[in-house]
Amino acid sequence: MPEKWQMTVAVLIGSTIGSYVPVYFGADPISFASLIGSTVGGILGIVAVYKWYGY
Repeated sequence: MPEKWQMTVAVLIGSTIGSYVPVYFGADPISFASLIGSTVGGILGIVAVYKWYGY
């Protein structure tokens, strides 16, 4: 089972990357698209950690 700090780091990295992806396509850094990207990135970070541990 992943530890709490690993999940926190994965969510932080995933949400940071996810919030900047819409900016590359022309959206404002503070927009609804960045909020959605941040949410999706955080979820993908959690999924990546669980995949890493074989769940």
